Amino acid sequence: MKFMHHFALAAFALAPSFALAQAAYPNKAVKIVVSTVPGPLDTFVRIIAEKLSTSLKQPFVIENKPGAGGNIAAQFVKDQPADGYTLLFAIDTTFTVNPPLYKNKLGFDPVKDFAAISVPVTYGQMLTVNPSVPANNVKELIALSKQKPLSYASGGNGSPSHLVGALFLATTGANMTHIPYKGTGQSVVDVIGGRVDMLFAVTSGVLPYVKDSRLRALAVSSAQRSPLAPDVPTVAELGYPGFDVSFAYALMAPAGTPNDIVQLLSREVQKAMASPDVQEKNRAADYAATNFDPMQSAGWLRDNRDKWIKVINDASISPE
Repeated sequence: MKFMHHFALAAFALAPSFALAQAAYPNKAVKIVVSTVPGPLDTFVRIIAEKLSTSLKQPFVIENKPGAGGNIAAQFVKDQPADGYTLLFAIDTTFTVNPPLYKNKLGFDPVKDFAAISVPVTYGQMLTVNPSVPANNVKELIALSKQKPLSYASGGNGSPSHLVGALFLATTGANMTHIPYKGTGQSVVDVIGGRVDMLFAVTSGVLPYVKDSRLRALAVSSAQRSPLAPDVPTVAELGYPGFDVSFAYALMAPAGTPNDIVQLLSREVQKAMASPDVQEKNRAADYAATNFDPMQSAGWLRDNRDKWIKVINDASISPE
């Protein structure tokens, strides 16, 4: 009986640590809901998910839920249990642009419904024109826009390329007509074909056309020059200090997710970003790593949301 008594006490003493071990995160598969169809965002998160799976020894499974600029995926994830087993990976515009763009139709609160885990990379856009446009730099383009009708293409109303273009016009005083397309692909085709004069687009997407002289690059929108095109100046360098338009990817969890899980995932993403193969893929895609922790990630999203609220309201931009 004495032996059984000591055994029971020992078992009782071990119970808390056993329970903690059982509850260690993650102890089953983690789902990452991606807000787009397969493409650059999807490619990036699959690379990171593979690193997380290896490091944390559980599957990180990707599920695509595209539509409404990321709103469908965000609405789905915000209603999931806040236990770290369902996460959202989206372009930052879901949290920075969509709130003022969709207003009461958003379906989620970007601050109250989500906890930021990581904004791992940012990326700018390149301003390109059709070679027939008689402007070899931004100053000449702005002057030309005040002398004759010019147009700029975008991937659609409220898309990143539209927003950069609207801010460019507001900042520089250039005068151009916006031509929205259903996606960036056709907008690039029509600028190459001379049907539209100019567009902003992701640098890695238009650089091949710049290299074969089907487009002319005049500037990049980010604060720093692109390593892929170091000879192309920033808009800020060309007389518009403070012009910095970068977009980003964001890994988010439902609000209320335990902070230790959020911090763990943030550290694991940073670890994945530091691996040489990921660094090389980021360089080729023109992604700039941030090393943001959860608080810095939330701050980046907040600051950019404040910026786009003004741009969208001033330019009367709507999703239609």
